[in-house]
Amino acid sequence: MTKKKKSGVVIPNSPTFFQRFFAWLLWAIIRLISATLRYRVRDPHGFLERKDISQAIYCVWHNRLALCMKLYFTFSGEHRSKAGVAGLVSASRDGAFLTAILQCFGVQPVRGSSSRRGAQALLELKTWAERGYDLAITPDGPRGPRYTVQDGAMSMAQVTGLPVVPAAYHLKWKIQLKSWDRFQIPLPFSICEVTAGKIFHVPRDISDSEREELRKQLEAELRAISRD
Repeated sequence: MTKKKKSGVVIPNSPTFFQRFFAWLLWAIIRLISATLRYRVRDPHGFLERKDISQAIYCVWHNRLALCMKLYFTFSGEHRSKAGVAGLVSASRDGAFLTAILQCFGVQPVRGSSSRRGAQALLELKTWAERGYDLAITPDGPRGPRYTVQDGAMSMAQVTGLPVVPAAYHLKWKIQLKSWDRFQIPLPFSICEVTAGKIFHVPRDISDSEREELRKQLEAELRAISRD
């Protein structure tokens, strides 16, 4: 469980020693497997050619977390912020383990979700964006429903003014777990087809109904570029 101060501020669970050890082990395995993959990049909307985007909010489904940081650091190119990237992670115990993994990749974790510490996390993400960081979010995490975009991505874009870039990848050879998200584990020497989707902009003065329409469009785009 998350801890809560008398002031009402929720304190996320911190990674334990064992979580940090297994996170480092998993990080090493991911690095090893990802080095054997053959990558193909699809950019139908010309994101990689855009010179006017220096920061962005990257959205990827929860079941594709295994390779998302590797792909960000490899293929974002000139779009990758020199400051770094901050990622939204659940404040739960499971989130503590993911936090340890992201830290191995050099990612700044921000703890929170729609059910726990959401408002605090949004403010922290805004601060990291103001420092020049890219932001990353799994819009259907941490508990689903699978392939359903929650409102957090749109709220984040509205508050920060950063464009939203949906991304996905398809693995020819993989293992899919029987978890709620059907988590995908890449197998060595697989082909990994990476796709950057349509870019979304969320105006600061947008109405609730307009933001909901953009949320639906983002969900449709992510589903369209994701093949299981």
